[in-house]
Amino acid sequence: MGAILNAGTEAQKAALLPGIASGEVVGTLAWVEDSGRWEADIIAADGDALVLCEVKTRTTAAFGLPEEAITAAKATRLRRLAAAWLQQCDRDELSTPVVQVRIDVVAVQVRRRGAPQVRHLIGVC
Repeated sequence: MGAILNAGTEAQKAALLPGIASGEVVGTLAWVEDSGRWEADIIAADGDALVLCEVKTRTTAAFGLPEEAITAAKATRLRRLAAAWLQQCDRDELSTPVVQVRIDVVAVQVRRRGAPQVRHLIGVC
């Protein structure tokens, strides 16, 4: 747990903690594929699913909800990232064999007062 708390952004950590509590296995935080062009915020296992989780944060509503940042082009890039992870990484990092791949979004809305609002949207693209 110490390694997780020492890596990633505050929003990524806020997104991770509910998943850890519910039993998801976190494989990687802030993984960068070999070319260095793309980064996956969180890669985890949820049962037999490899979950690539994109964390989107907003401090104001001026640019819409955090999840609205997932465009068709971004969704394609996320699917390619998941495929790259499967090719480049050791699947033994995860506790079960990968049967399916899922793309989730964790939407974080930072408030002026109080804790951020965190929503986990499952299977968005």
